[in-house]
Amino acid sequence: MTALVTGATGFIGSAVARKLLARGEKVRVLARAGGDRRNLADLDIEIVEGDLRDPHARQAAVKGIDSLYHVAADYRLWVPDPAAMYAINVEATGDLLRQAADAGATRIVYTSSVATLGIPKDGSHATEDTPVDLTEMIGPYKRSKFMAEEAVRKLAQGEKLPIVIVNPTAPVGPRDVKPTPTGRTVIEAAAGRMPAFVDTGLNLVHVDDCAEGHLLAHDKGKVGERYILGGENMTLQQILVRIARLTGGKAPKIKLPHGAILPIAYAAEFAARIFKTWEPFVTVDGIKLAKKRMFFTHAKAARDLGYAARPVDDALLDAIAWFRLHGHLPQR
Repeated sequence: MTALVTGATGFIGSAVARKLLARGEKVRVLARAGGDRRNLADLDIEIVEGDLRDPHARQAAVKGIDSLYHVAADYRLWVPDPAAMYAINVEATGDLLRQAADAGATRIVYTSSVATLGIPKDGSHATEDTPVDLTEMIGPYKRSKFMAEEAVRKLAQGEKLPIVIVNPTAPVGPRDVKPTPTGRTVIEAAAGRMPAFVDTGLNLVHVDDCAEGHLLAHDKGKVGERYILGGENMTLQQILVRIARLTGGKAPKIKLPHGAILPIAYAAEFAARIFKTWEPFVTVDGIKLAKKRMFFTHAKAARDLGYAARPVDDALLDAIAWFRLHGHLPQR
């Protein structure tokens, strides 16, 4: 069995590749030339070099595969050129899935995001069926992932491609090399550099549980269905308190209104456009998204796939330990 994993140099993708190797599958990855391959350094894998937007690279990557885990995505809450994000998240995704099916892949797992799901107005936890439409998607990332998932669902239902969709929440844990926006929050909190917080919430999941959910979706998922891969729902304040307890630090007690941070976000984005060398830590879309508590239930995945998530403390401890080991946090 040969499985192609896109995005294997990244956070979730590298965890998926490791899970596949652990159960004895041959793993092939598509990786850009000159990209950061630290997450692949110790893995016995085949690397096809190329860009996801290149049809020839995609064709070489899918040749002879039995399954595809399409984890790759352009995940940024701020981007100077949204067109590039749509090219990867929407256009290249549809083309790759068709090519994989034409090459003989009998199972395709597409990694979407809970960013594409609706949030109930009554404060209850969102499910795979919570209503939502494109007008509710804030920012190019959410819009591109929503459009991509709609296209993928049509491929599964209309063209009968063997696709199962998974919707991870906010993963934390080891090998967050970028780091992700959630990982950056963990770093800042563990370093004691977050003196205040806003009223928002996330669902945190250990990245390795999320990866295991991908394999369960491959083995047990129903074609055309989507499954939330989540863990524990927590407010940002609860997350910061938990990190403070785990690190021996002090949790912030000052709650800021969202409107107080928007001017800072606009200024940060303006500076990023001028200097073009860094991504702003706080973004306008991020502040707008923070007005909603992103709380979800993974009951469907638990019932249909046998999915389970470990305690969030384990995820946070693994993340903090990895960030310390790799220089994002001071050693003790």
